[in-house]
Amino acid sequence: MLKEPFHKYTRFHPISLKDRTWPDRIFEGPPIWCSVDLRDGNQALAVPMNVGQKLELFQALVGCGFKEIEIGFPAASNTEYAFNRHLIEESRIPEDVTVQVLVQAREDLIERTVQSLKGAKKAIIHLYNSISPAQRRVVFGMEKPEIVKLAVQGTRWIKERLSVLSGTEVTLQYSPESFSSAEVEFAREVCEAVMLEWQPTPANKVILNLPATVEINMPNIYADQIEWFCRNLKNREAAVISVHTHNDRGCGVAATELALLAGADRVEGTLFGNGERTGNLDIVTVALNLYMHGISPGLDFGNLNALVKLYERCTGMGVPPRHPYAGELVFTAFSGSHQDAIKKGLAEWEKKERRLWDVPYLPIDPQDLGREYREVIRVNSQSGKGGVAFLLESEYGIELPKEMQREFGPLANEEVDRLGREVNGAELRDIFYREYVNRSGPWKLEHFQAEGRNGQFQCRARVLRVGETLELTGKANGPIAAFVAALINAGIPPFEVASYKEHALGFGAQASAIAYIQLRIGQQSLWGAGVNTNIELASIQAIISALNRAA
Repeated sequence: MLKEPFHKYTRFHPISLKDRTWPDRIFEGPPIWCSVDLRDGNQALAVPMNVGQKLELFQALVGCGFKEIEIGFPAASNTEYAFNRHLIEESRIPEDVTVQVLVQAREDLIERTVQSLKGAKKAIIHLYNSISPAQRRVVFGMEKPEIVKLAVQGTRWIKERLSVLSGTEVTLQYSPESFSSAEVEFAREVCEAVMLEWQPTPANKVILNLPATVEINMPNIYADQIEWFCRNLKNREAAVISVHTHNDRGCGVAATELALLAGADRVEGTLFGNGERTGNLDIVTVALNLYMHGISPGLDFGNLNALVKLYERCTGMGVPPRHPYAGELVFTAFSGSHQDAIKKGLAEWEKKERRLWDVPYLPIDPQDLGREYREVIRVNSQSGKGGVAFLLESEYGIELPKEMQREFGPLANEEVDRLGREVNGAELRDIFYREYVNRSGPWKLEHFQAEGRNGQFQCRARVLRVGETLELTGKANGPIAAFVAALINAGIPPFEVASYKEHALGFGAQASAIAYIQLRIGQQSLWGAGVNTNIELASIQAIISALNRAA
């Protein structure tokens, strides 16, 4: 890299807009959405989609609620043309969906594009030519008047062929490609010339699509360009202002959101940002950004996992695990403090203690997107007791007492650290059972029976201690206390039950119960656990578990 890059590169100079208003505006509703997955997204694939894949993705886009879908560049290839005809001739386009096709300002391409739309009920013909200084100089070798003439001529060629589409409601969309790299005054000049030729009205508007074909400046600069254009365009009421941002600087979403505040009415983009170089705008992200602020986006991503799988199958592209909203890991937490906060926030929400969603670290409810709470917390060596306890409870119904969480959490983390990887709920359950439930020595319970009368219980028990059989008897005000007394009567060093909790594991007559008991033995406190269909026996087994751990 150059130590002094200004010798090679120059900053983009902002336009003068001292009284900009977009910073003070807020979103009131969604824009018009247009998916360009089947065209702009498709052209970015190493292996473009075939007709079957495009049809599957088209149907998915319709299912999400898109009312405008750019279906291709029909003059570019036979596959693109055939797809248009397939949709139209087989009546695959719903009544409320408008298809959009792209074409350059060339007469032969416009002719084939118009032919591809015969029989469509509603269509947008998307005409474009580039207008930036670099494109004028390098690609076209034209001055500004010639660029204007090219755009107007393209518009005229489309007008001359409208009779071919007599049964079709046709809308013109014009894109001054590389708008964000061009002079805003010139962009306005070209667009006004196109409007003058097309003659739109407030009832039959033209779409002016203002793309950041290559993102070269900060989002606030793009917003200024959009606001300037909206405020200075003649006959603004007869135009829908559309934006189409790319992500070269990683700011495609931000640029789109600020452009909407600046006056844009419509957004073009793709699912998960597929597109040339660093990609197009990710429509899913912008839509769900609105949703998390309580604004209905008019698109339904309630089964996001299925949409991701379909997208990956059709395009051959992958959704990164940290991709906003859609990534595998976006609703997970490995940090112990994060896990604890999420667990407490979810518990508060499930108790209906709050009307509005406000769970730490989760700006949106995963269930709204078809995800599950069990995906929220995962455990590796960085995890804390909260994450461990959450997985045991959510997947196996094991509700560890708070004090026991503090004891088991470090034990589980030590084992996970030894494994050097993430562990799942089943592995955590095995670690828990191995540590607390399935210990077989030095103590082993062979028999226990307790009878109560007038508030007093007498127990008889038989235990093994290092192979030696002990017959025990004891009396107290409960079965657990009677067993403790029986052990002490047999000469075991005194200890006491410091904490006790039990609950059912599952439902029905054959459901097991689990008991947790904390023993205080001198200065030491240890937990034990027991599982049995008889809760009384589960409690006694928990005492044996704690004694084994103490040994």
